[in-house]
Amino acid sequence: MSTVHNKVILITGASKGMGANMALKLAGEGARIIVNYVSNAAEADEVVKTIRGNGGSAIAIKADVSKESEVTALFDAAIGEYGRIDVLINNAGVMDTKLLKDNTEADFDKHFNINVKGTFHTLKEAAAKLADNGTIINFSTTLSRLMVPTYAVYSATKAAVEQLTRVFAKEIGRGINVNAVAPGPVATELFLRGKSEEAITRFKGMNAFNRLGQPEDISKVVLFLASDDAKWISGQIIGVNGAMA
Repeated sequence: MSTVHNKVILITGASKGMGANMALKLAGEGARIIVNYVSNAAEADEVVKTIRGNGGSAIAIKADVSKESEVTALFDAAIGEYGRIDVLINNAGVMDTKLLKDNTEADFDKHFNINVKGTFHTLKEAAAKLADNGTIINFSTTLSRLMVPTYAVYSATKAAVEQLTRVFAKEIGRGINVNAVAPGPVATELFLRGKSEEAITRFKGMNAFNRLGQPEDISKVVLFLASDDAKWISGQIIGVNGAMA
C-alpha cells in the first residue's frame, strides 16, 4: 500500500483549491505538511487548523515563488521546523484565458514568472536541500497536449514546466525522482472562474466520463507519486484527465 507516513511535504500554493485538497489528503495519510501561500494567510491558517484538528502536523509559510530570495527563505524555514523536506509539490500557478493577440506583455510575464520561474526557483533549491531519495511533483496541464483557444500563454508555461521536469529528473541524482502531473479540467475556483455553463458543459464533453475532474481525483495520484511505491517512475508527465487527451 502506498504510504507517505512521516514524510515532510512542501506544497506551494496550498491555501486553497487543489493545493489545499492535496495538503489535507496527504496529511490524512500521516505526512507532515508545509502549506505555502503568497497572500491569503487566513485561508492557509484554516488548512493548517483543519490538519491539526484531525491530529496531523502542518505549518503555513508565506513566500512568493516567483522571487528567488523568498523561495530560499521558504526552504530554510521548512527545514528549520521539520529538519528536512522529503517531497516538493509545485502546485502554485496562475491561469488567465485570453486570445493570444489580447495578452499584454504584463500578462505574459505574470504567467511565466509564477508558473515557470516559480518552478525553476524551487527546483534549484531542491537540488541542494531536498532530502536524499526524495520526490518532486510538478504541475502541468492536459491543455499542453491540445489546441484550445485562449490558453496559449498558460499552456506554453506548462509545456516549459514539462521540459524542466524531464531534464531535471536526469540531473538531480541522489535517488530523487521527478515527475509532473497533467490534470484535465478540475472543478476548482481557478478553472471555474469566469466560465459560462455552456463552456463548462463543453469541457465536460471532452473526456470519457462527461464530467469535470474533482480535486480528489488528482490528489489520489499525487499520493501515489509521493510514496516510495512510485520511485521507479521519473521524468514522466502523467495525464490525469479521464481520457481527455
